[in-house]
Amino acid sequence: MARRESAGPLSDQVYLALRTDLMSGRIPPGQRLGEERLAETYGVSRTPVREALARLLADGLVQRDVGGLFPYRPRIDELAGLYELRITLELQGIARVRDDESRQHDPDVLGPELDKWYALRKDTPEPDAGFVALDEQFHIVLLRAAGNTALSDALVNVNAKVRPVRMFDYLTPDRMTATIDEHISVAELTLDRKLDAAYDTLLAHISESREVVIERAEQALSLARMAWAVRD
Repeated sequence: MARRESAGPLSDQVYLALRTDLMSGRIPPGQRLGEERLAETYGVSRTPVREALARLLADGLVQRDVGGLFPYRPRIDELAGLYELRITLELQGIARVRDDESRQHDPDVLGPELDKWYALRKDTPEPDAGFVALDEQFHIVLLRAAGNTALSDALVNVNAKVRPVRMFDYLTPDRMTATIDEHISVAELTLDRKLDAAYDTLLAHISESREVVIERAEQALSLARMAWAVRD
């Protein structure tokens, strides 16, 4: 009889371990993610594995295909178009305020978000793919503060499509620190109505992220293919 474990903490441990293995390429892209095999690999029962896989499916790091669940395989050729859309949406938030003096970014919306990033700069977390959730929240709040919820709603949809690959942006301390500092700079410039500088800083910030993400996604795919070739 399979032993029963506490679903919460153990499920979290399996989720983090499996996410790391997926993003490092240690699990080949063509390997089916069977519950029984993974349970044996991580020394747990199938229940926490099942819960971890459900979370990874929601994250986009796992995809359902014929025969079961498999590691997500990023389409590098699609990233350029998605990032172009993301840049268009986010810059439009600043442009619509910059080009109309009667508008302003809502300080009651953006101010508390800026405070969160001040706190993160004082106590920077360890590199972790889950940091992407905090990053997404900043960009959504920044766009929402510009007063057009349709733009921020559209950004939520774009984020969902690029999230699995964007997680590769937060695996080193330098990228964590750069992201925090750049978010603070963008928010401060925006609240001070230095909108030309905010526009340029935001564009540079997203463009740098795009380059890092694509480079590391390509590296991860290469490592995964190498692991698969060795296994064959």
